This record gives sequence, structure tokens and C-alpha cells, in this order.
Amino acid sequence: MRAVVQRVSEASVSVGGEVVGRLDRPGLMVLVGVTHDDDRAKAAKLAAKLWGLRVLHDEKSCSDVDAPLLVISQFTLYGDTAKGRRPSWLAAAKGDVAEPLVDAVVESLRGLGASVATGRFGADMAVSLVNDGPITLVLEV
Repeated sequence: MRAVVQRVSEASVSVGGEVVGRLDRPGLMVLVGVTHDDDRAKAAKLAAKLWGLRVLHDEKSCSDVDAPLLVISQFTLYGDTAKGRRPSWLAAAKGDVAEPLVDAVVESLRGLGASVATGRFGADMAVSLVNDGPITLVLEV
């Protein structure tokens, strides 16, 4: 699993003009990509890493200050641009594999006590955020 994590002061995701997920206070916006060998154990490991990641102000984590997370599926994180100008998506898991694993990340975070907003899997989403810092990290588990 691969995630792009941004510390945000606010963030939202809309589908067809309707806001489906929002952070109205500082937290983390997380794009999650799934590849073929990912499983629920990796989803739980990613969730634990996100919950404890000390990138908020004063080196605090979401778990320290009860900061919310916005989790959005993002298959393009596994795009391969090594050849030519058109990305290959072969490393990205198909939707029937990826969707339950993105859901497992969200479930694991909620199980840890996190407040989690989400996008809508497979939808054409418009993401809006204010990157605080800016802080942006790439995580792999």
C-alpha cells in the first residue's frame, strides 16, 4: 500500500458538486493506493502508522490530539511513467480488490479511535485542501 499524506488545516472532497467528506479542523488528508499483493494486514499497518505519525504541530500525532483524517482512494499512486508519456496502471489493483482494502484502512483507523471522513471509491472526485506547512509525505507498507 502506498499513501500520500498531507498535513492540512482544512480539506474536502466533492462528487458531482456534493461534498462527501470534509475536515473542518487541522488533520491529515491521505490518498491511498493499493497494489496486487496488499492485504488487510497491510491496511491495518498503514492505519496504525497514520494514526501515530508525528507530523502535526509540536510533533504531535492524530492520536495525541484527536485530529481527523480524510482518506481518499487513489489508484494513480501506482502509475508507472518509466516508458513513454502515458502512465501504465498495471501495478494498481483492480477496484474489486482495492475498494475493500481502502475500506479496511478506514475501519482500522476508526477502530483506533480516529474520526475519519472519506471520498467515494471509483468516483470522479474534486479534492480541495489547504496544505499546512507544507508537509507532504509518501508512506509505503
